Amino acid sequence: MQATDMFGLNGKVAVVTAGGGVLCGCMAKGFASAGAKVAVADLRADTAEAVAEEIRAAGGDARSYEMDAFSKDSLTACCESIYTDFGQVDVLVNGVGGNMKGATTSDEQSFFDLPADALQKVVALNLVAGAVVPSQVFLARMKDNENGASVINISSMNAFTPLTRIPGYSAAKAAVSNFTQWLAVHMAQEYSPKVRVNAIAPGFFLTDQNRFLVMDKETGKWTPRGQSIVEHTPMGEFGAPEDLLGAALWLASDASRFVTGIVVPVDGGFSAFSGV
Repeated sequence: MQATDMFGLNGKVAVVTAGGGVLCGCMAKGFASAGAKVAVADLRADTAEAVAEEIRAAGGDARSYEMDAFSKDSLTACCESIYTDFGQVDVLVNGVGGNMKGATTSDEQSFFDLPADALQKVVALNLVAGAVVPSQVFLARMKDNENGASVINISSMNAFTPLTRIPGYSAAKAAVSNFTQWLAVHMAQEYSPKVRVNAIAPGFFLTDQNRFLVMDKETGKWTPRGQSIVEHTPMGEFGAPEDLLGAALWLASDASRFVTGIVVPVDGGFSAFSGV
């Protein structure tokens, strides 16, 4: 096998949850360009279909699916539809997640005033709905794949060192990293050593979820927090969605055949920099 072929996804079916979003939509399109058939799943059917249509327009094979990660019944129905359409699933990207303003400290809302339901919702979104339940539903079938399977969770820089103001999100992503390690061992020991579970920890990418924290909507300039992030990222900028593709393709493909239970930072050096 040629070295470049190891990173190809020909003959594989990839499911990307939150595939209608900016980062996971980019992954879905990247997987298709590497030869995979792609199932784009999202809470919003229209955004999922927009990504799937873009893939088809470029000559790829993709279908869209409406899916509510908070509902196991919805996840199960989505999984059944994907298996009916494609016959198999080889790669699962657990991309559902995010933060909410109600779980964020600010001048108007101190730590002591954070509502418990907002914190619980952020943990449930990122850990339970974002990683645990989709893994339960899809791995129940993927574990029997003769050629193995790859699960890619989405962690965060917050899992390495929690950032200020977002305690719920930081705790949830730390739990995602821990769950990634646990599930990697569990699947390899209990079901198949060919089932791999890893995570990507993106650094700072400008998204709809964090825009209100890092950019002043009136001036279009960085907030003090956004400027601090840039200053503490050795490469001196926010990441572009395409910057995640190399790690995602590596973890999805046979190039990472002997890799499981790791969290890969894609962060422009942020996690390596002490600030001095």
